[in-house]
Formats: sequence, C-alpha cells, structure tokens
Amino acid sequence: MKPKPRPSVYEAKVAPEFRIVLWLAALGFFMQALDATIVNTALPRIALSLNVDPLQMHNVVIAYVLTVAALIPVSGWLADRFGIRNVYLCAIAMFTLASLACALSQNYQQLIIARIFQGIGGAFLLPVGRLALLRILPRTQFLAAMAFISIPGLIGPMLGPMLGGFMVEYATWHWIFLINLPIGLLGMIFTCTHMPNVKLENLPRFDYAGFVLLVTMMVALTMGLEGFSQGTWSLIQVFSVLVLGIFAGLLYMRHAKRDTRAIFRASLFQDIRFKIGILGNIFTRLGSASIPFILPLSLQLALDFSPFQAGLMMMPLVFGSIVIKRFTTLTIQKYGYYRVLMVNTLLVGFGIMSFAALDLHPNIYTQAIHFFLFGCVNSMQFTAMNTLTLKDLSQEQSANGNSLLSMVINMCMSMGVALVGVLLHYFEKIGAHLPLLWSFQHTYIVLGAITVLASLVFRQLKKVQLPQKSAPQ
Repeated sequence: MKPKPRPSVYEAKVAPEFRIVLWLAALGFFMQALDATIVNTALPRIALSLNVDPLQMHNVVIAYVLTVAALIPVSGWLADRFGIRNVYLCAIAMFTLASLACALSQNYQQLIIARIFQGIGGAFLLPVGRLALLRILPRTQFLAAMAFISIPGLIGPMLGPMLGGFMVEYATWHWIFLINLPIGLLGMIFTCTHMPNVKLENLPRFDYAGFVLLVTMMVALTMGLEGFSQGTWSLIQVFSVLVLGIFAGLLYMRHAKRDTRAIFRASLFQDIRFKIGILGNIFTRLGSASIPFILPLSLQLALDFSPFQAGLMMMPLVFGSIVIKRFTTLTIQKYGYYRVLMVNTLLVGFGIMSFAALDLHPNIYTQAIHFFLFGCVNSMQFTAMNTLTLKDLSQEQSANGNSLLSMVINMCMSMGVALVGVLLHYFEKIGAHLPLLWSFQHTYIVLGAITVLASLVFRQLKKVQLPQKSAPQ
C-alpha cells in the first residue's frame, strides 16, 4: 500500500490542538475590524449627545486609526521581547477597558482620550495574533490559518455599520462600545489558558530613533490637516506642522539607508514594484479610505437617513467587496496588473465622484446597486495594489514589507478622514447659504479627483515587465 502523500502548504488544515489559538487570533481580528466601522454610523448621534458639531466628529475616527498606525512598527518586537501571550493579553485588556471608558465618556475630550487607548490595544490585536500563528503553527498549516482569520475581517465591516446604526437608534450609542466587553473578557480568559508565551532570545535592539521619526511624521501630517479643518490654527501653524512631518519622513529615509537595524529598511524600495505599490496605495487611499466615514455621515446629515438605514446602506458596499474577490485573481491573470490598475483606479475615482449624485436616485434600490458596484471596484483596487506591493519581496523582506504596508494603510486612512474634515469645513464656509448636501457633493468630487490622479503612479508599471500570471493566490 502506497503511503499517503505529505500535504502541501496549500492543502494542510489546522490541527485540532491549535484550534483555540486560531480562534483567539480570529477574535482579535474581528474586534479590530468591527470597531473600525461600527462607530461611523453612530457619529451624528454621539455628536448630539456630547453637544458637538457632527462635522467635527472625525477626530473620533482619527484618534483610533492614527494610534493603530503609529504602533504597528513596534508590535512584533514587543511580542518577541516580552512573549506573545503577555502582549496579546495586555492588548485585549487595554482594548476592553478602553471600550468601557469610551462608553462612560461624559464629553468629547474624554471620548478622544479613550479612543487613543482603544487604538493602543487595537494596534496589537491583528499583528500579534498573526505572529502567534507564525510562531506556533507548523508552516504547512499557516496558509489555512491565515485564510480562516481573514473571514472575521470581512464579517466585521459588514456587521459594523448596521450594528452601530441599530444600537444608536433602538438603544444608545454607548452600546457600540459596551458590546466589546463580553468578547474581550472571553478573549482574556482563553489567552491566559491556551496561548503559549513564545518569545525570542538575543533579540536585536529596537530602532527607537526610527520609531520616533515615523511617529512624528504620521502625527504631524495628520494633525496639520486636522488643524486646518478646525479653523483654529493659522496658515503658518498649519504649514509648520506639515513641514515638520515631511522633514521627519526625509530624516527617516536617511536613517534607513545608514542603519541596518532600521524598522523599515531602505532595501525594500529597491524593488520597483514595491515602490510603485506603496506610492499607489498612498495616493489612492487618501481619496478612497475615507469613504466608510463620509458615506454614513452624508446619508444621515444631508439625506435624512436614520442611523439604522445608513448602516443598512453600507451592507451592499461590503457585500460587493466580498463577491468580487473570487473574480479578482482571474481578472489580473488575464489582463495583468498594469491594465487592471490603470482602468480600475479611474473607476474608483469616478465612483467616488458619483456619490455626489446620491440625491438623484429614484429609490433606495438603485442606491443599493450603486453602493454594490462601488464595493466591487474598490475591493479589486485594494487587492490588486496590495498583491502588487508584496508579491516579489524575498522571504526575508516579506514580513518587513507587510508591516510597512499595514502602517501606510492606517496612516492614509487617518489622513483621508482628516482631509474630509478640511474639505467639508472649506466648502461649508464658502457655501454657508447653501444646503449641507452641497458641501458633501463637492467633497466627493475632490476625493474622486485625487484618486483619479493616482492612476499616474500606476502608469509607471508600463515600464516594468510584469508576468500576467503573477496574480494573488
């Protein structure tokens, strides 16, 4: 009798003894993915409760996302230094306690501070959970594990807007944070009992100088835009902070070339596809990453949707992003990255502009189709950009490149939301006598135009020979 062939990397399933660790990693991903979207539909009601202008509530999103982006570079090093179980337990505990603090917030300032601490916990949930699977599972089971924990990342954004809208309409906004408490307590118990405390010995020194420069860059660029949107800073102050962010970024590039222990090494950018992918992500996401924030806001404030209705309207968008995933690989294999990204970037840009005509739909069904189609092109864009960025990196560079991409995604999301604040403030000021819908319409047009211009970055792919079969797996 012939022995059974050894399972390949693509066939092996996760062994039963690792199932609890797998579910813990999925739980952390779900908490982070849910919290990133559940707040968006609740912002107008939270603003009403805390006596704040709803158009200034973008800080609630920025505080969380920017904190996540800032701490991603240090997450893996801390887990290796102090042990995966210890860091993961602290992350869930911090996230859970900060969620309680958010629910107990009595004013806008308290909520922002609580969201920052929630972001500290959220920054470690996905990276450390993924690192736990990498350190604990056999390599043959890693792909199956990653496929499994990607499911909560799809379910969270689908449930988040609807659940957030339902809770603020039929209960109070506090429940969008209180829902994390039982999930967090369950996660802490199983982390203590089932997560191995794997750590690495003789860990190299952490790049503190590089970390400070990166955080300075992200905070300064986002706060510069934010200061402009609030209208409380002078132009000199705004430009000074923005220049500080740019200068910190340039200093980091110089530091990365000289220090071999830099968090993100300069050698990553020797790969032209990685360079194009990162630049393309930056310019595309400045326009498109803020859509989950501005859409529920415009539906409620400009088109008089209820929070629950606005949350339900986001479901076709997320559903479209899920449906198109099975066709993305075939499309890239057939047409190649250059054609897909050139055409699809334009579709995403014009799709964002098309939201300026939301009030022209004859009924809610055509609006749902509109959202579904945008979800399809938006999802294809993100998948194509991300796989282009990472696909040619070596084994040694892949983890470093993936962390940089994750940081860029979250940084652009925070800057994109800040940019929405700037645009809404500007258009509201010059169109003070016009309906609020006018400000939202022009904001969509500008965001779409920025995304269309991102196609100029992907034009550089024409100079690079890309095999058409190099598509995502």
